[in-house]
Amino acid sequence: MSVLSRYIIREVLGYTALVMAVLLVLTGLYLFLTQTDELGIGRYGVFDALVVVVCRLPQQAFTLFPVTALMGSLLALGSLARSSELIVMRVSGTSVFRLAGWVAVAGAILTLVTWLTGDYLAPPAAQFANQYKALAKTDQLPAKDDQPIWAKDGNVFVSVRRQSGTNGLGGIQVIRFDDQHRLLSVGHADTANLNDSQIWQLHDYSETRFEADRSVASQASVAELKTRLSAEFLGSAVADPETLTGHELLRYVNYLEANQLESDEYRTAFWTRVARTCTLLVIVILAVPFSFGPMRSSGMGARIVIGILVGATFFLLAKLLGNARTVYGLDPLVVAWGPTGVLALTTGIALSRVR
Repeated sequence: MSVLSRYIIREVLGYTALVMAVLLVLTGLYLFLTQTDELGIGRYGVFDALVVVVCRLPQQAFTLFPVTALMGSLLALGSLARSSELIVMRVSGTSVFRLAGWVAVAGAILTLVTWLTGDYLAPPAAQFANQYKALAKTDQLPAKDDQPIWAKDGNVFVSVRRQSGTNGLGGIQVIRFDDQHRLLSVGHADTANLNDSQIWQLHDYSETRFEADRSVASQASVAELKTRLSAEFLGSAVADPETLTGHELLRYVNYLEANQLESDEYRTAFWTRVARTCTLLVIVILAVPFSFGPMRSSGMGARIVIGILVGATFFLLAKLLGNARTVYGLDPLVVAWGPTGVLALTTGIALSRVR
């Protein structure tokens, strides 16, 4: 790799990091202000609010990466254009496509950072923030919207009303059917503990079994339920798809499809995550055409406005396709990759027109 290419990559990454830092500071301030109405509930105080905000910033960074990368590359190449460094590069024999290739290397690095943030940093941090906040306010982890979690494992349906810890569950209902979809039994347990062998220890368990001509009620202080459902999986069922890792999304999609349940929402979330990550490779190259021609002498403010407009258009198109999926039943691949495809086409046309 030449000195010139390293210089371009360093400039793009440096300006992108600067823009991300500014946006995260503003986002963090906004998130903290939204927490002020909940201060004083239970043990939830100012320090707790700061912890929640800091833990939610990686998820915000993952969302902001495409816009941040575009603004950073616009500012970096714009600075080089105003100082005539790009002109010197062109005169020395550097083609526009070679320059775009160097910028794409910076985009590849940002893609790697985005993937690591989105799959290994943001989801666990966001989940920790939600759990930390719930525990500080109520000393328990309620199900989403105070509604029970429902999950299916073969012919067994399980309902969980609350989570009190990593492997602690409460308000358990167990409903069993046979292969002909006839009801076999309905059971209830006050609490349950999960062990590593995926056996639930049901405490204060009461069950009603339905036989051919009668029903039989029974009670036990402790009963066992063998199931493939884990605490992490139940967390996936109630978590916002944005707070799940790619692996968790794919595993949940496979579970839904294996049980013949609706999976389009989570399939769309999975492919949207992949497409958003790959977008970084394209969106930084879009800055190259804007560094030549009439925009060569534009100021920093104009380039920031362009970055915001392009980013807003990208996200609005993604939102529009997401709503269209619900109304018209579009394929999740079209919804996820549509905005990226439009962006790639626009970038290719703009790049081919640069002289």
